[in-house]
Amino acid sequence: MRRFKKILLVLVLLIVVLAIALFAYIFHLKPKYEGELQLKNLQKETTVYFDEFGVPHIYANSEKDAMTALGYVHAQERLWQMELLRRIAPGRLSEIFGSVALKNDTFFAGIGIEEASAKAIAKLDKNSQAYKLTQAYLDGINQYLEEGVTPIEFTLVGVKKEKFTIKDVYNIFGYMSFSFAMAQKTDPLLTEIRNKFGAEYLKDLGINGEFNTTQLKSSKENIEEYTEISKSITALLDKSPIPPFIGSNSWVAGPHKTKSGKVIFANDPHIGFSQPATWYEAHIVTPEHELYGCYLAGTPFPLLAHNRDYAYGLTMFENDDIDFYKERTLGGDPNQYETPTGFGTYEIRKKTIKVKDTSDVVLTIKSSRHGPIMNDFLERLDKKSPIAMSWTYTREPIQILDAVYGLSHAKSKDDFRKAVQLVAAPGLNVMYGDAKGNVAWWATGKLYKHDKGVNTFLILDGTSGKDDIKEYLDFSKNPSSENPKWGYVYSANNQPEAIDGFLYPGYYLPEDRAKRISSLMDAKSDWDKEAISKMIYDNTSPTAPGTAQNLISSIDSGKLSAEEKQVVEVLKSWKGTTNREDVAPTIYNKWIYLYMKNTFEDELGKDNFDLFLGTHVGKQVIARQVANENSVWWDNIKTKNVKETRKDIVSKSFYEAVVALQKQLGNTITDWNWGKVHTVEHEHPLGKIAALRGLFNVGPFDSPGSNEVINNLFFGFNEEGKYYVKGGPSTRRIVDFSDIENSWSILPTGQSGNPFSKHYSDQAEMYNEGKFRKMKLNKEEIVKTSTKLVLKPKN
Repeated sequence: MRRFKKILLVLVLLIVVLAIALFAYIFHLKPKYEGELQLKNLQKETTVYFDEFGVPHIYANSEKDAMTALGYVHAQERLWQMELLRRIAPGRLSEIFGSVALKNDTFFAGIGIEEASAKAIAKLDKNSQAYKLTQAYLDGINQYLEEGVTPIEFTLVGVKKEKFTIKDVYNIFGYMSFSFAMAQKTDPLLTEIRNKFGAEYLKDLGINGEFNTTQLKSSKENIEEYTEISKSITALLDKSPIPPFIGSNSWVAGPHKTKSGKVIFANDPHIGFSQPATWYEAHIVTPEHELYGCYLAGTPFPLLAHNRDYAYGLTMFENDDIDFYKERTLGGDPNQYETPTGFGTYEIRKKTIKVKDTSDVVLTIKSSRHGPIMNDFLERLDKKSPIAMSWTYTREPIQILDAVYGLSHAKSKDDFRKAVQLVAAPGLNVMYGDAKGNVAWWATGKLYKHDKGVNTFLILDGTSGKDDIKEYLDFSKNPSSENPKWGYVYSANNQPEAIDGFLYPGYYLPEDRAKRISSLMDAKSDWDKEAISKMIYDNTSPTAPGTAQNLISSIDSGKLSAEEKQVVEVLKSWKGTTNREDVAPTIYNKWIYLYMKNTFEDELGKDNFDLFLGTHVGKQVIARQVANENSVWWDNIKTKNVKETRKDIVSKSFYEAVVALQKQLGNTITDWNWGKVHTVEHEHPLGKIAALRGLFNVGPFDSPGSNEVINNLFFGFNEEGKYYVKGGPSTRRIVDFSDIENSWSILPTGQSGNPFSKHYSDQAEMYNEGKFRKMKLNKEEIVKTSTKLVLKPKN
């Protein structure tokens, strides 16, 4: 008995010691929010006040000191995120994740972002402020790398620390630029539909130029091959540890539309959710410069920001800046390909990818005059039919560093416009408002034209030159609006009006959000911050009730059961809201999914149908195609001697939807609440491991909102009937120039990427409820409510 007690005592002591050690380790990993630190290369003492949500307010004697401090505190909170982001474009994820990341690395190493970054960096003015301040920011990151705490993810995965360089900054911008693009998901799929079924099947898909069939170069060869491009790239982006940009809303109310007579700026860029969240907020104050901004991990200047003079933000333009060309290789010589002037030689480069759990992989990458050959780094593509990718970002000069510096340091609207012009890609709608009462938006991007009749939504002919770019447009032709007479500007990824009679091709999203924003803005001229905050959290679709009525019109009401009639009545009375307690969106989305499945899957097949649902075309087509009784898509090509009609397909889908919902949620229709099926969980890359999910992930939460409402908490369809939110507003910002020191913001989870920080998830529930917190500018208030970290010059 005595021996047993001794053993028990030893075990208890061991557990206590382990618990103390674990507590000490966790405490050691927490970010440092107060006290003193010494940093090299500081000219003067710099103070960082961390407010109650962990936002650093950096007060420095010079902007160089402020940027060094910013780099340090940014790395303290987001070093793991920085590490992942800088590795994607050059193809270096396999070094830390092993062969599971090899497909991703092979693709990004092949498309040439790293090489384009190197060319841009070689041309930089090393004496420019943009360059000097970037180096100061990188110095801060690297000092944290040397002296700061190693993030737990580095320890778990086994990451070797390496200094950050300006190449990493460019590679991060390059990856984010690619994630904007939609062509890589869409063009190959549309080409396969055209080749397999004919141009008539494109008519209902809203593709510009579908009637110019004489120039649609139809080919029956390699029908199944084109969509391998779409499938592969979609899978890569979906599985990326840093999710892509998707859409966005922004509107800026001018003086005549607000109660105060001052500009109110609103912006919520839509990005795939992850943990940590996309943006890191920071406020910098020096004698010459003040700015409160939202920063991407590893980048020195904010893409969203404001101060006392002006505010800016962005949405995705959704213009077409990627073209695919089918090349023809010379028989007998795989290094030669056909051009309009004879045969040219492929440019060939080799690149080595280091893989953690196996031997290195050496890539041989070919490029034609149009760009890299996709077949060399995507699986299952026949090398005999090379497809080249021409992308504006790698084709045009990259001036992104000067652009973002210019946006964040503009002294006037004209200065700001000049900085906007420097962005060749990605295509953005850059939104602007200022204290003087100006409101504006400009579309960025190097826009271009092909010959009339060339459909850039399809794979183009690379051999003849007829499908090549024929004209680059001057920036003055880019869509824009400055101080319009109706008093506000807005953008919701919708098609801009024609410029000189030319509608610029792109992957624009349905009109729902744009229609809702414009109708609300037109309805009143006394907007204030509170009213704008309700609008930015608006969960109402202006178009879905009309689509629901179109669906209902195809059902024979006389054949419905009592339960089915009740389901129809719920939809008939629906106002388009997608709040958690609503029942109608649960019914509507199940019916929409099954209508889409029964309409398109027989032609496309399961894989291509799933791919189709994730494209802008899949979103655009719903309202249009449902209303077209003569659509060729209604007929199920797998049923012989029967030609299905709209009524057949829509009715079948309705009955299936009711049965599926009863099975999933029970027979009491009032229990089919949207919040039960529409949920959000913010996933950390390591949270995919079940044992680590509780430590790293945030959520899940029942979620309001839906696809294409202003509160665009978007999801993909599935058989399960659970709508897992993939992404949404990456921040909601409201800048009110009548009360600039009390403007509002919110992040989806929190400021910190450190799971042991109290700011890792302290905004998540507020975000889900549509609440806000201050973006503080008043120093007295900041000092009273913050912890204080003093950075002193070392030596």
